[in-house]
Amino acid sequence: MSEEHIAVTRFREYLRVNTEQPNPDYVACRDFLFKYADEVGIERKAVETAPGVYFVIMTIPGSQPELPSIMLYSHTDVVPTFREHWTHDPYSAFKDEDGNIFARGAQDTKCLGVQHVEAFRNLFAKGAKQWKRTIHVVWGPDEETGHINGMKGFVETNEFKKLNIGFSLDEGHASENGVYLTFYAERVTWWLKVTAPGNPGHGSQFMENTAMEKIERFLASARAFRNEQKELLEKNPTWALGDVTTLNVNILKGGVQFNVIPEKFEAYVDIRLTPNQDFGEIRAKLDQWVKDAGEGVTYEFSQHSDYKPVSPHTRDDPFWAAFEDSLKQENCEFTTEVCVGSTDSRFVRKAGVPAINFSPMINTPVRAHAHNEFLNEKVFLRGVEIFETLINNLGNV
Repeated sequence: MSEEHIAVTRFREYLRVNTEQPNPDYVACRDFLFKYADEVGIERKAVETAPGVYFVIMTIPGSQPELPSIMLYSHTDVVPTFREHWTHDPYSAFKDEDGNIFARGAQDTKCLGVQHVEAFRNLFAKGAKQWKRTIHVVWGPDEETGHINGMKGFVETNEFKKLNIGFSLDEGHASENGVYLTFYAERVTWWLKVTAPGNPGHGSQFMENTAMEKIERFLASARAFRNEQKELLEKNPTWALGDVTTLNVNILKGGVQFNVIPEKFEAYVDIRLTPNQDFGEIRAKLDQWVKDAGEGVTYEFSQHSDYKPVSPHTRDDPFWAAFEDSLKQENCEFTTEVCVGSTDSRFVRKAGVPAINFSPMINTPVRAHAHNEFLNEKVFLRGVEIFETLINNLGNV
C-alpha cells in the first residue's frame, strides 16, 4: 500500500478535531492550527472574540505590504451530526478503498483551510517565499450559527481592519458534475413570522373571521409567488437557482385541542432573495399579502437585510481577472453564479471587501450538512493544485 500524501494526513487529522455546534472545541482547534502553521513555516496568531472562541490568522507577509492583502478564508465549526445515521464515526475521518474520506466538515469547510496551507507547503518547496501582497489564511468560528463572535462581529474590530484586506476567497460548494462552481454574490435571507389573530370558539360551530381562514389566505398568496418564481427558473434554462427568489413556509403554530377554534395562527417563512430582485417590490408584496389575509394580520422579521452582497466579476476588476485566469490556467470549466445560501462572505462584502466563493470540488455528491459527508482524496488534492495557481496570481495582482 502506498504511503498517504501528507496533505491528506493533515486533512484527516483536522477532521478529527470536534468543532461541532453548539459546543465546538475551539481551544483544541486553535492548538492544532498553531502546530500546523509552525510545521509549514507560516506566522500565526489567534484573536479571541469570546471566552474560548478563536479566529486563527496565518500570515505570509508580502514584498509590498502597503498593498491591500488577500484573505483565504474558511470556517472551523461544523453542524451537528446524528451518529446513528452515519456509516462511520463522523469524527474518525475514515477513508474507504476508493479514497473517500467520511467526516463532518469534509466538504463544509475543513477541506478548504487545509488546501490553502498545503498549497503554500508546495509553493515553498518549489522555492516561492513571498508575493507582492500579504496573504492571510484565516480560520473563523461560528459561521454555522451566524453568531456575533464569528465573522459578523469580527469585521467590526480593529483586528480585522488591520489586516487591510483587498480581496477574499471563501467557501462555495461541491459540484456533482465536472464543472466548478464560482459565486460572486449571495441571496439575501429574510426570515419572518406572520401572525393571524381570529375569533376563537367551539369546534362544532361555523365561526366567522377565524385565524385559520386568515392564515390560509396568506399561505395562498405566498404559494402563488413561490410557483411564479419556480416557473421563471424552469422557463430560463441558462438560469441557476440563485437567479430567482425562493419562499418556504417551514413552521405553522396554532391551536390547543381538537374542539377549540384557535384565537391565533403563526407561520414562519424563509425567503431567500436573489440580488437581481427589487427588494422594495418584495416588501410591498408582503404588505399586500397580510392586508389581503384579513384584519389584524401582521408580520415581523427575525432576520432581514436590504444590503445586496455582490462582488465585481468582470474582466475590468483585477482580482476577478486573476481569479478567472487561474481557473483557465488550470483548465477548469466553471460557471459564475449567485450562491443560493449564506456564507461569511456576506459580512466581508458589507465591510467593503470583494469576495468570491469557491470550493474546488467536482464530481462530488453534495453532502454538506447531510449524513455521511465525504470528500474523495483525489478531488481534495486537485484542489490543492488549483490553489497554488490562485495564490501565485492573486498574490501578485
